[in-house]
Amino acid sequence: MEEITTQLSELQAEWMPMVMQYGSQVLLAIVTLLVGWWIVGRITRGILVLMEKRNIDRTLHGFIGAMIGMGLKVLLLVSVAGMIGVETTSFIALIGAAGLAVGLALQGSLANFAGGMLILILRPFKAGEYIEAQGVAGTVDSISIFHTVLKTPDNKTVIVPNGSLSNGNIINYSRQPTRRVDVNIGIDYGDSVKQAREILLDIAQADARVLKDPESVVWLTGLGESSVDLSLRMWAKTEDYWGVFWDVQELAKERFDEAGITIPFPQRTLHMVAPAATEQA
Repeated sequence: MEEITTQLSELQAEWMPMVMQYGSQVLLAIVTLLVGWWIVGRITRGILVLMEKRNIDRTLHGFIGAMIGMGLKVLLLVSVAGMIGVETTSFIALIGAAGLAVGLALQGSLANFAGGMLILILRPFKAGEYIEAQGVAGTVDSISIFHTVLKTPDNKTVIVPNGSLSNGNIINYSRQPTRRVDVNIGIDYGDSVKQAREILLDIAQADARVLKDPESVVWLTGLGESSVDLSLRMWAKTEDYWGVFWDVQELAKERFDEAGITIPFPQRTLHMVAPAATEQA
């Protein structure tokens, strides 16, 4: 009995310092983990609230919140592992290697993901706007993280990857409240430029959709091979652009016909030269 008691005393003397040392480290690590996990949650929620105040697209909220939360939690776990004596150097290297492998495997998808985030943050366009990019034009139907869906005027659906979309030129036809409407018409060289200008300005001034400021103007833009080229330049609200464009052209044709002003088409004059009579030998 005394021998057993002696052995227990020796074990207690040997292990007690280790238990005290590592027990306090484990306890501190657990407290750090719990408090850190709570802080990460607060930070994530704060970022979501900030994005809400900055009017960042809701499509980004979940992705950004999840990415930030995951990154902070990984850092927290690595820190806690280091507190209890776990070697973290190899662990961090393993995470880096895995991240590099995934990045190489998903290079195209990651480019589209980054492009989608840029589009949703910078907002070069939004749903409902008419844009032209990457050789296609249409109304933006939806914007996701990886691609943007356009609907063409003839009701085709075009899916454009966000990676190429964010790195190319984008023409947004809907962003400005007003647009200039250019109607180009050619008249015959024998017709009066002054009369044609008066007719075109009268058409523009009579259309309620055409803005008074800036006022409409008509410029002589060129002397072509078969016509004198005039350009009627008006301003209208963006939503009225196509209606004004089509209606003014049709009305201009009717008014020119009534006034006897000709809209010429390309034509060529051929001179037939009779062959010279051959001399008799």
